[in-house]
Amino acid sequence: MGEVVESNLRGRGGAFFPTGRKASFIPTPDKIAKPIYITVNADESEPGTFKDREIMRWAPHALIEGCAIAQHAIQAEVGYIYIRGEFTEPLRIMERALAEAYQQGVLGANALGSGKRIDMYIHRGAGAYICGEETALMNSIEGRRGNPRIRPPFPAQVGVFGMPTTVNNVETITSVPPILNRGAEWYKGLSLSNPKSAGTKLFSICGQVARPGNYEVTVGFPLRELVYDLAGLRPGRTLKAVQPGGSSVPLITRAEAEACLLDYEGCVAAGTQLGSGGMIVYDDTADMVYQIMRLARFYAHESCAQCTQCREGTGWTVRILE
Repeated sequence: MGEVVESNLRGRGGAFFPTGRKASFIPTPDKIAKPIYITVNADESEPGTFKDREIMRWAPHALIEGCAIAQHAIQAEVGYIYIRGEFTEPLRIMERALAEAYQQGVLGANALGSGKRIDMYIHRGAGAYICGEETALMNSIEGRRGNPRIRPPFPAQVGVFGMPTTVNNVETITSVPPILNRGAEWYKGLSLSNPKSAGTKLFSICGQVARPGNYEVTVGFPLRELVYDLAGLRPGRTLKAVQPGGSSVPLITRAEAEACLLDYEGCVAAGTQLGSGGMIVYDDTADMVYQIMRLARFYAHESCAQCTQCREGTGWTVRILE
């Protein structure tokens, strides 16, 4: 765990919270008489984000290895990979990879001859956006309605099945094995801007670009180069606005985007957030009121209907924009 703390790996799911620090919140088994759980958030329901499903599709064993290492580090015998219900192909691939890991002795009663038991399960969600929130995800695993829980208590104290739980994103967990193989100093060296933000980051670029897709760049990479040089605008078009981190982060103008560095601090300085890295690009043909109305309609439809402000407010936002 110390190597992960030293590496400055930060969560890739949206909050960018230091991963090693999050793991340190879990009490050690000698202090509690309770089992410890790990859950991997593979729900990926943010509009504009499509990186985690590609990791599961093309590198399923990397995710399983990272999860097994994390379980060993915090002495968690059981881990859950929570996959969005619509991810049918990644689900099949992950189930096959998990079976192979058990067959090869990577998981099970004597994981890699360590004398310790590490079990991993895949839980398929039902497709609710709100289950991307960690406490709603835990409710869903328990077979309950996917509504967020009131905090405190926090998952590190009272998580899934009432036990201490840590929740991590797919990309975050998949980053752990390379850090242990190459060292924290190597990982910290992968930064173009702020030393607090190390490593590489996957960006899912969609919208009005010539080459949409997933791009892995070093943290701190200039947003203008990602949009103009890698993804590219359509011929004859100019940039109007960008949402760097998915549909729930603030829009920034062309001038703000051209000066923005793609790390947590750089995006905050530009008036937005890095989020999950789901970049939505709008060119000069975009009707921004219409685009925002479409996003508001999505959130109104996906409201978990738990609190009055969200249940009523999202619907009225759509009506006003319409």
